[in-house]
Amino acid sequence: MHKSFSLDLLEVGEQATIRQLDSLELPSKFYEMGLLPGAVVEIKHKAPFHGPIGLQISSSQTLIAIRKSEALHIFVEK
Repeated sequence: MHKSFSLDLLEVGEQATIRQLDSLELPSKFYEMGLLPGAVVEIKHKAPFHGPIGLQISSSQTLIAIRKSEALHIFVEK
């Protein structure tokens, strides 16, 4: 069994599966965009100095940017 960790710990080019979201800390638009448990995401870009993280949702090929503070509430597993 793999251990889950927050999305912000992934490096550019790495893929992981979302296992859990802290729904109290994230806006509902994340769910509407497809950030749901079971979705596979890939890190496409990480801005320096704790800037936004660009990620692609594999199922829909959607490319979005989220704040690092939001990525801390999305737990993934490789």
